[in-house]
Amino acid sequence: MNAELELIACQPHSIESKGFNPNATLPYSCTIEHIHLAMNDFVKFLGFINQQLYSKEIERLEVMMPANFSSMVGEFMISNIPKYCSSLVKNQYHNGHPDLIPAGMFPKNSAQHSHIGIEVKASRYQSGWQGHNPEDTWLMVFVFDSNRPSDAVQGIEPKPFRFLKVIGASLTKNDWSFSGRSEISRRTITASVTKSGYQKMISNWIYKIPNLP
Repeated sequence: MNAELELIACQPHSIESKGFNPNATLPYSCTIEHIHLAMNDFVKFLGFINQQLYSKEIERLEVMMPANFSSMVGEFMISNIPKYCSSLVKNQYHNGHPDLIPAGMFPKNSAQHSHIGIEVKASRYQSGWQGHNPEDTWLMVFVFDSNRPSDAVQGIEPKPFRFLKVIGASLTKNDWSFSGRSEISRRTITASVTKSGYQKMISNWIYKIPNLP
């Protein structure tokens, strides 16, 4: 392991202030400034944790927990966007849908299932995002780049975490492709965002780094 590169990789890339789209449409009085502040919080959090891990000779979070890291990024954004956007709260219903709901709209800010609110996902992939069911929902996706555990074996050098883009739009059930499963399959039932859904979301991009297609 290149210790110098590993130390550099512990500090995520800063958020590009000029990377936000002033023409992006966001619902429920959420603004690009709210998103910016929440993203900054995550970068600071990850940098602090990874530098502490490095001092103990422990792998960075994104390398240590690849199966759960995307979920952690998403959960962080779900918890921190309402810190700046008072019109939204985290859905207090366990595994409720969507992740963010309008403040005060539901009893105890808890909704088992509603089409009102924002579903939040984080992903290393720039398309093909998945959910459990085709939904009428406002979907926001935080796309990022980071190392994986297999990178070291493949000769890929340590690199800092970086948010690549944030996109979002109101999707309908027709913007999802449903993948069921047979009676004997144990595969998780999923639905994927189709080309029509992707086009809606990419046309309403919220943030992207320079030179990203």
